[in-house]
Amino acid sequence: MRRKQTGEYTLISTVGEEARAFVPAPLPPSPPLVVTGDLRDSLDEALLELGRLDGITTILPDTGLFLYMYIRKEAVLSSQIEGTQSSLSDLLLFEVEGAPGAPIEDVREVSNYIAAMEHGLARLREGFPLCNRLLREVHERLLAKGRGEDKTPGELRRTQNWIGGSRPGNARFVPPPPERLNDCMGDLERFLNDQPERTPALLKAALAHVQFETIHPFLDGNGRLGRLLIALLLCHEKVLREPMLYLSLFFKQHRQEYYDLLQQVRIEGEWEAWLTFFVEAVRTTAQQAVSTADQLSEVLREDRDKVRLLGRIAGSALRMMDVLAQRPVLSVAVACQSTGMVASTVTKAISKLASEGLVKELTGQKRNRLFCYDRYLQVLAEGTEPLT
Repeated sequence: MRRKQTGEYTLISTVGEEARAFVPAPLPPSPPLVVTGDLRDSLDEALLELGRLDGITTILPDTGLFLYMYIRKEAVLSSQIEGTQSSLSDLLLFEVEGAPGAPIEDVREVSNYIAAMEHGLARLREGFPLCNRLLREVHERLLAKGRGEDKTPGELRRTQNWIGGSRPGNARFVPPPPERLNDCMGDLERFLNDQPERTPALLKAALAHVQFETIHPFLDGNGRLGRLLIALLLCHEKVLREPMLYLSLFFKQHRQEYYDLLQQVRIEGEWEAWLTFFVEAVRTTAQQAVSTADQLSEVLREDRDKVRLLGRIAGSALRMMDVLAQRPVLSVAVACQSTGMVASTVTKAISKLASEGLVKELTGQKRNRLFCYDRYLQVLAEGTEPLT
């Protein structure tokens, strides 16, 4: 349903020229959303897939192992949308203090994303509300080190920003001026907490994501935080017990349509078109997450069955497999720390796993070697190649 622009333009003067900045109207949309027909069917399908995704947390042998790596996959994908060139392997190498193949700043950005995500989820589990203070805390960790640390982490911007173009005058979109941010973010916080009215969780996530990206309240990190907001909201609303849904791969694969739809909401009020895209992203992503969890569980089951046939070394090798499922790239030192086994036992176990083709050595060195659970990592890393 095409309405009209979903806010108002205000004339600003910045960097020596005048431009029109867009200030969004508070949510929910007016006139109200029309969720009928195909859109209603798509929404129901997405909710069904979310239920299936949430259900696998009760049947996975170790949900923590899956989440540990899945969060890292999301961090890589969300950062790639913003232009980083790091892969999942680069991140894992970085975390064991190896030398990543991508620029160190790119990998550090991904590492910051993980810290930000984990902080936000931990705060929600403590009973902290989903509010602007929490978003500022998460943003502070997102930009804590490396690129962006000079962009006032955790603080609303005090200067004008813009999206696309070399200056506000030729930008694709100019967000609200700084003096309007407190009001805009206050309105968003009220919407997140069902004021003035209750909004179903999945619709709330879809609307809130657009609103946050439109406000663009920080100097840097808005895209990543806006995508994080979706996961935080669905966990806060108890739609998911664990943060199992991340839409960055779908947004990455359809990034031009994603950007176009955000803009169409702003200038034409095309909320239903955006919702159709968003619920398809949720449905597809939930299905992929269930499939990935099934594949990883099957890989682990098959490989553990092989390890059980290895005789006396099977016990220590199985302990190594448990660690490799959580950290598919590791060193002997990390393995010792994680398993509690001495270096000689770890080395024998890894060597046996390597001879059986279950792990491979990455460095070709005799010392400071790194090992990779390659089959497991290949399943997890699907779709995480850097954008070209």
